[in-house]
Amino acid sequence: MSRPVPLGRRSVAALLLVSLVGVTAFGWPLLASTKSALVGHSTDAPWLFALLLPLLLAVVIAQISEGRSAGGGAPGLDAKSVALLGVLAAAGAALRPLGAGTAGLEPMFFLMVLSGRVLGPGFGFVLGALSMFASALLTGGVGPWLPFQMLAMGWVCLGSGLLPGSAGWRGRRELVLLAAYGAVSSVLYGTIMNLQGWPYIGGLSSSISFVPGDPLPANLLRFGAYCLTTSLGWDLPRAALTVVLCLTVGTPVLRALRRTTRRAAFAAPVAFRPPGE
Repeated sequence: MSRPVPLGRRSVAALLLVSLVGVTAFGWPLLASTKSALVGHSTDAPWLFALLLPLLLAVVIAQISEGRSAGGGAPGLDAKSVALLGVLAAAGAALRPLGAGTAGLEPMFFLMVLSGRVLGPGFGFVLGALSMFASALLTGGVGPWLPFQMLAMGWVCLGSGLLPGSAGWRGRRELVLLAAYGAVSSVLYGTIMNLQGWPYIGGLSSSISFVPGDPLPANLLRFGAYCLTTSLGWDLPRAALTVVLCLTVGTPVLRALRRTTRRAAFAAPVAFRPPGE
């Protein structure tokens, strides 16, 4: 089945680069050595990464949008792809506020997982990042955390597009696979987003706050306690809702997405003929 954004070598390289920077941006409190300059600026580092990530995300999205497949095929995003991206990003942005503030219930996750599954990792990454950006504009949630949310949701959708895709995974087996992935990614999303905000609470509570310069095991133990006491009550309901929606409405949504992809014929060659031929 054709996909709207075939990933070429340059697009993959750009994704790997922004992911490497993203891992550093999220994980520096645990990865930085005790003598690192970041440790001395623990409250400033998240702001620095918040300024850097949007630039890298813009480069990656532009590369995916304009890049060509390894075989020199059609451009990454044409008019049909942009239209589909706009519809799905708007749907994701509209779904997110429905559960905001209610025990972490976020119905947009199941749509992102299913869309990434059908439309592939390249389209999925762009869709996840833009959906979070659009939802932030819709809900007024723009802040230094937004680039981290965009990257994290891009990873969620990208991972869904990389799941096993053979015909043997269709039907109930596919729904179970997507439900399991949705549950795991929902919890991991909350966990890595905790890393983004964790350094800000330094000094508030020594039992759960980040302590600059402390050994990794001590900070890791505090981070685990921080997750258990602050976000697990939100992450588990999000995971449960994603599982329920994948198993109950996953089949019609997958069929609709695949039917749209077939009718759009993203991989169909475009040829222009002179008048009269």
